[in-house]
Amino acid sequence: MSTQTAAADPTYGNWRRPRRPGFGPFGLLGTIVLFGGLVVDLMVSLISLKLTAAVIVLQCFFLLPLAVRTQDGRNIYQLFAVRLSWFRRKAKGSTAYVSGPLSQRPGGKFRPPGLLSRIRVLEGRDAYDQPFGVLHHRGRDLYTIVLGCEPDGGSLVDPDQVDNWVAAWGGWLARLSSEPGLRGASVVVETAPDTGTRLANEVLPRITSDAPPAARAVMEEVVQRYPSASSEMHTYLALTYGMPAGQKRKTEDILTDLAIRIPGLLTGVVGAGGGPAAPLSAERIAEVVRVAYDPAVAGDVLEARAVHGGTGLEWDDAGPAAAIEKANAYQHDSGVSRTWMLTLAPRGTVRAQVLRGLLEDAPGTRRKRVALLYRPIDPATSARIVEADRRAAQFMATSKRGMVQARAANEVRAAEQTAVEEATGAGLVEFSLMVTVTVDSDAELEDANVTVRNLLAGARLLMRPADRMQAAAFSCTLPVGILPWEHTLVPRELKEAL
Repeated sequence: MSTQTAAADPTYGNWRRPRRPGFGPFGLLGTIVLFGGLVVDLMVSLISLKLTAAVIVLQCFFLLPLAVRTQDGRNIYQLFAVRLSWFRRKAKGSTAYVSGPLSQRPGGKFRPPGLLSRIRVLEGRDAYDQPFGVLHHRGRDLYTIVLGCEPDGGSLVDPDQVDNWVAAWGGWLARLSSEPGLRGASVVVETAPDTGTRLANEVLPRITSDAPPAARAVMEEVVQRYPSASSEMHTYLALTYGMPAGQKRKTEDILTDLAIRIPGLLTGVVGAGGGPAAPLSAERIAEVVRVAYDPAVAGDVLEARAVHGGTGLEWDDAGPAAAIEKANAYQHDSGVSRTWMLTLAPRGTVRAQVLRGLLEDAPGTRRKRVALLYRPIDPATSARIVEADRRAAQFMATSKRGMVQARAANEVRAAEQTAVEEATGAGLVEFSLMVTVTVDSDAELEDANVTVRNLLAGARLLMRPADRMQAAAFSCTLPVGILPWEHTLVPRELKEAL
């Protein structure tokens, strides 16, 4: 990401999607088949022209789905794979989930479903003797810690200070590439209408019986009406670490290793404008997940924490009693959710407030989560990617004409700038963005869909609904360390070749 200082306000941009290896839209695998097929055609033509024509038809039948791609780069085979997976899961009945004492789940607990079902929760203490929860993804042997913070607002802040925060955040992301064992990170901003529980618990007990009636009426009206015009916002950072292949470590050693890293991570977050930051305990993580699946209990959770200092909730009881995944929605306990995935980042340059509207509370929704997913790339791989991208941009610029050539020239300048920044120490990070909106019923989803489209237009983002994978996408927007590229059946290297 580059920064350009304007006369009044700095701008940011130069987000680039790495170029896919291969010829045109075919990708690496399609290119190999294309040129290999030409050799086969020449050899078969020595035997029979009819057989050659049949081979060419078969090759076209295989290559055509690779050449037709959606706006986000998916080909026909990938679209078909998503639909096939959906029909298989629906036929097996895995799109419906029931838990609790009356279900067939062992133990009678309300365990979270899907990608969260195999998570085991541990707890340790950091250098400041604060408890922190660790989510162990047993299927992938990954460990996630969650940090909570209260970012400083951007209102009435000088542009220079905002620019310093952005630079500090970019430096924090760059350092993640050298963080040993880090597989990925996510930043989740959750907003919801204020339930009024905290205000009521703070104000009502202070009203005495001998207070003037007018004063009592005013304070009671404030408690009743103020929450309708306010909202609550929570920001979480989840960092997921993996152990080297074939290396076994004791649980105590892993907790100690993570505890040592937490103070440095918190310092970087505070320096980037994150405000007060602290690790989340295992109980607090369970509460966040519980409220996400059942928004109706948000007030009870806040009240229990205010009155009793905690809920005592465990991870095994943080899931929904029932959940049903539909093609375009995910129904869970007292809410219905829909998740969108990033298709294209903003083109050109943007201001620092470009995501402000998207991050704020959306009217007519029960809860909204915006998740930024980061995959740091190590310095050696970053240099190789940047250099390959620069060569590809130069090749495209020399082979285009007219307006296409002008666009290719801009690509060359952006690639050159990225190469210079990487050579001077900047980090390379792949990122994506997901948005989950939760409402009370299916009837409200269409209104939420319109709201999200308006917010995306203001943020200059192109996103698409995560159809036929809503349950998995819902899990990815929770602060529990679910990294999509770590949970795919097809290896990431093969997907890039397609």
